[in-house]
Amino acid sequence: MTHKKMICMFAFAVLLMLALTGCSGKQVETGKVRLCEVTHSVFYAPLYVAFELGYFEEAGLTVELTNGGGADKVMTAVLAGQADIGFAGPEACIYTYLEGKENYPKVFGQLTKRDGSFLIGRSREEFTWENLRGKTVIGGRKGGVPEMTLEYVLRKNGLIPGQDVEIDTSVQFNMMAGAFAGDSGDYVTLFEPTATEMEKEGKGFVLTSIGAESGEIPYTAFFAMQNYLHEHTQTVEKFIAALAKAQHWVAEHEPSEVAAVILPQFADSSAEVLTNVVQRYKDIDAWNENLIMKQESFDRLQTVMEQAGELSRHVDYSALVDNTWAEKAK
Repeated sequence: MTHKKMICMFAFAVLLMLALTGCSGKQVETGKVRLCEVTHSVFYAPLYVAFELGYFEEAGLTVELTNGGGADKVMTAVLAGQADIGFAGPEACIYTYLEGKENYPKVFGQLTKRDGSFLIGRSREEFTWENLRGKTVIGGRKGGVPEMTLEYVLRKNGLIPGQDVEIDTSVQFNMMAGAFAGDSGDYVTLFEPTATEMEKEGKGFVLTSIGAESGEIPYTAFFAMQNYLHEHTQTVEKFIAALAKAQHWVAEHEPSEVAAVILPQFADSSAEVLTNVVQRYKDIDAWNENLIMKQESFDRLQTVMEQAGELSRHVDYSALVDNTWAEKAK
């Protein structure tokens, strides 16, 4: 057999193996992850620390980050195969599960453990929740965790949404600050750094933390389709390990140090503003000590959804949450 013929036969064999691998449905671990986040906020500081300190690269991963602009849009991207991993409120997974999909997405890591939004008013008033009686609050998309948590906190403080307090759910998430600045509503709930920047410009004043009132809720988590988790186990393990390392770093460092690291992620902000914001989130204990989602926290989220009229029945914790990788990273 000639040397040329042997090369041709070897090349054909390689091509055949590749074709068979492709047909098997088992994807090759590539180290590339398409991550779609619900919004870009200092609330997710540990995630950006993982980017800026090179923890993903150290793990052998290339993570491409896109902004979905809402939990519903993040879920759409994951279901459509446009994103490998979604980062948003786990309520999106609950809604999808209740639709009866066989290959529904599962949560495999939780980053934040309470609401990260703050109630903004038009003056530095001596705040009590009674101040909201008869007023209108721009509260975000109906059915989204920010709006549902606001309703939960209002009820907790003796105010009935839609009766004692009007919640405006018609304004898109990224337009809420602009609507409030344009004289819509009496109050608005905003995430950071938007809340602090609005306060700095004198267009609104932070009155209280919604998360400090609500208690622990699995507010933002990482999820993926079950087939992705099965076919990319090593990738998910590396992804979670990098995040766990970043979480620990944020917990062990001062707000000014965290702000300096994540500043490239927020080019329109300043180190001073970011330091204040990180301090504010540390003060309310916003971040999980690890990436494990607790059942009691998951159950409280479903209570919040149920009270808001957005949940027909509770979903079993084990059906939607897989802490395998988070437990290993801990």
